[in-house]
Amino acid sequence: MNTVVTQTWFMTQRQLMVFARQPAYAVITLVQPVIWLFLFGGSFKNVVELGGFGTTSYLDYLVPGVVVMSALGVGMWSGMGTLEEIQRGTLNRFLTTPASRAALMNGNVVHNGIVIALQSGVIVLLGLLGGADYPGGVTGVAVLIAAAVLLGTVFGALSNALGMLVRERESIIGVNTFLLLPLTFLSSAFMAPARMPSWIRHVADFNPLDWAMVAGRSALGAHPDLGVVLGRGGALLALAAAAVWLSIRTFRSYQRSV
Repeated sequence: MNTVVTQTWFMTQRQLMVFARQPAYAVITLVQPVIWLFLFGGSFKNVVELGGFGTTSYLDYLVPGVVVMSALGVGMWSGMGTLEEIQRGTLNRFLTTPASRAALMNGNVVHNGIVIALQSGVIVLLGLLGGADYPGGVTGVAVLIAAAVLLGTVFGALSNALGMLVRERESIIGVNTFLLLPLTFLSSAFMAPARMPSWIRHVADFNPLDWAMVAGRSALGAHPDLGVVLGRGGALLALAAAAVWLSIRTFRSYQRSV
């Protein structure tokens, strides 16, 4: 077990070094969250007057949604990195070493989790500077970031599995484009559940994106609902474990094909 953890961390460090050499990429990934927070949030700030948002500030409501949406984006494009390593032959060279196959696969997932945590922290800070209030304090922020990381792990692992199965950029782009908007708008990202059509509200109950948002918003509130936080968080954890298991199984299938 210690060997697997050590090797996973080695693979994670390898990808973090690449990320650190591209500071422009880190800045660019924050452009869209800033647009959502300040342009979209400013344009629709009066929507909270409809009621049902649990706050008098739309920015308070919007920050968890933007954090989770950003995590989804990072996770969904994870497979592109795996695909690049396949096409460059890097992954195949690692297969000739005694490195754990789980470590080879999970290094990318852990790397994405760290990037998501850093990005989420920056978004929370930007929201704070913009006037958002977090009654749940540091604990609430930590729960929100943990929920975002779990969601990113789910879609990151699934994206890696997809990359190994299809081995084509166009397929990954197509799947991501197809899923991103439905997952976002069939959730409580922008609108309070009480203000949604009933069918969207029911669909959102089965949307992992919404699970992370609901857990994060509850934890950030003045009176967090522990049952909601643990229930949604537990569901995300179980789904993340299943997605990681699937990605490892897919990797072993890929290994047999080369």
